[in-house]
This record gives sequence, C-alpha cells and structure tokens, in this order.
Amino acid sequence: MDIVCIQTCHNYNEILLREKIFTLLEPLGGISKFVCPGQKVLLKPNLLAGRPPEAAVTTHPAIVKIITEMVRDAGAEVLVGDSPGIGSFEKVAAKTGIARAVHEAGGILEPFSCTRAITTRGIFRSLELAVPYLDADVVINLPKLKTHEMMTLTCGVKNLFGAVVGSAKAGLHLTAGHSKELFAGLLLEIAMARPVALTIVDGIVAMEGNGPNSGTPRPLGMLLAGENPVAVDTVAARIAGIPSRLLPVEQEARRRGMAGTELENISLISDIELTTATPPFTLPDGLDVQFGLPGFVKKILRNYLTPVPVANSTLCTRCGICRDVCPPKAITITENALKIDSGRCIRCWCCRELCPGQAMSLKKGVLLRLLQRQPL
Repeated sequence: MDIVCIQTCHNYNEILLREKIFTLLEPLGGISKFVCPGQKVLLKPNLLAGRPPEAAVTTHPAIVKIITEMVRDAGAEVLVGDSPGIGSFEKVAAKTGIARAVHEAGGILEPFSCTRAITTRGIFRSLELAVPYLDADVVINLPKLKTHEMMTLTCGVKNLFGAVVGSAKAGLHLTAGHSKELFAGLLLEIAMARPVALTIVDGIVAMEGNGPNSGTPRPLGMLLAGENPVAVDTVAARIAGIPSRLLPVEQEARRRGMAGTELENISLISDIELTTATPPFTLPDGLDVQFGLPGFVKKILRNYLTPVPVANSTLCTRCGICRDVCPPKAITITENALKIDSGRCIRCWCCRELCPGQAMSLKKGVLLRLLQRQPL
C-alpha cells in the first residue's frame, strides 16, 4: 500500500515547521531514506508567478529553506528549480522569497532553460523536459495545494508540469488542452517519465476558488507527504472536499490502473483523524461539466456547457501577456480592446491563470449556469 503522512501545522514559523517536517517524514524513513551523501538533489517547488508568500500562489519559502537544509545535512548538493508560468525564474524566485531562502540554506538556484527529449511508452511518445530535472540523482516535489480551473486540483502530479520549459507549455496545451482526459494523461506521463522520490505538500495555507493564480488563500494547517504523488493528490482532494468525479487526473489514473487512486488502498499516518475541510473548498468558476462525456456530445454542447473567458475592460491594461501565452492564439489586442475568438479558444484558462491584473472573467453557457445551481 502507498503511505501518505499528514501533520498539522498552522503557521510557517521555522522552528515549529522544522519539527513538523521531521515528524512528517519519520514514518517514510526520514530524509536519509531518499538522499545519500554526494548526490545531486533537485527540489521542485511551485513557482508559478512572482507573488508574495501570503498570496498562497507558490510554495512557501520557509518550506523550501528547511527541506534544503535537511537535504544538505544529509550530505547532498541541493538545486532548486522550476519554469514559471509568467516571468523569468530569477525574478519569480526573488519576489516569492524563495531566492533568499535557498541562499540562506546553502542551496543553488537552477533555472529550467535547457531541455532534452526523452521517449515514453505512453500516448505522448516523446517529451521535452528540463535537463536539471532529468539529470538530478533525486527529485523532491514540493507542490502547493490549490484549486485549478482546468484540472480542479493542482498538487503533486500537476506541479511536475513545471518540468516543461517555457513556450513548450503552450505547445502541449494546444496539443492536449482541448480535452481534460488527454491533458490529465499528459500530466501522468510526465510524472511517470521521471519519477520523483518524494512529494511534500504545502497545505498550511492552501488556495481555493479561482486557482492557481487568482484564488483565495485558505488556511488549512496541514503538511502531506508520500512517495506516490497520485496517492498524495487523492488524500489532498478528500481533505479539500473535492468529489472524485471532478478530478481528471485521478479519474485518468484510475482508468490506467495506476496505484494511489483509492483511499482504502492508501495507508494514512496522521496526527489527526482524516476529515473533509468545513466548508469544502470553493471550486473555480471556470469548471465545466464536460468531463467524461462522449466526444460528439461535447462538440454539440460545447458553447452551452463550457464558459468562455472575456476581458474586463475596467481591469484590463492590454499588457499582452494573455495574448502571448494563449496556445491557439485566440486573443488579439488593439488600441481600444482585447478580443477573444471563442471558436478557437480551447478553454485551457492560461489567460486567466497568468493575467497579472485578474482581468479575465467568464461568460457561462446557459446549460452550465443551470447545472451549477445543483449540488455537487
């Protein structure tokens, strides 16, 4: 059985946090089970955008600092890397406080820039992933627990999409983003292509609502850890109160017969009884109800069951970020307005995810408005 550990922790005080992380990892064998002297260990936090820690967009720097120290104390060299969704790695690391945390802990910041193609046995026969991610002796995954407009939840598995570098993210969104099932399969194949040794989740202050960048911080007071990111995500989703049927990654992993999708097959080691957050996490406005429907039904009902992004003219500064990141190039900007071609839009929500001014709102189809009035 997969083991997932949970520890309550209600703030980021470093003294308390160090004790909690040590206790969290103890049932898994401690950090020494995963790290040997002389190894090169890569920490993969969530560095989506250059937001301060209190925004709960990125992994908290205190967690990155403490894990860096623990890995160094085990005799390994520590690299901390990612490919942000918006902004340069250096600027995002500085604004989030992670650059300072890594420097103080004696780690090395490692931007993901160079890539290498690797072959896989999945639907995606070849994947271009960051060289530091592929070449590290050990990868430790440090996600933030957040809601996500496309995948409902971003945690252990989704965090590894950061191993895809720069504009290649848009390319994969264009290839797979039209289908939640296909994109979930892509995320799982990235996770399988280069398995991580350990996933440690920052759920002390999580995010609900319109995550992963524009949601609301949600104090949860928990750290989670496990070797299988699918199992960790399953537990995280249950804590957040998100129904399994709304989780494309979990559903796709179950369809593929992967371990970690059934709570009864996961050994939980926790200092509290596992319960659902009260109230359950608020879900993103951008969720649609197409997941699991046959392809021909989706095509017919697309405009009725899926929302489309629209620019709020009051908030939009026409900075061009959404236009530049849009995989199908469905966004155009003139001097007076931003326009979105709803026919070309694939509903990947990259525009909403990366808009610095939170200027992208939604226009919902009539059936979706009616269905969303019903309980989950």
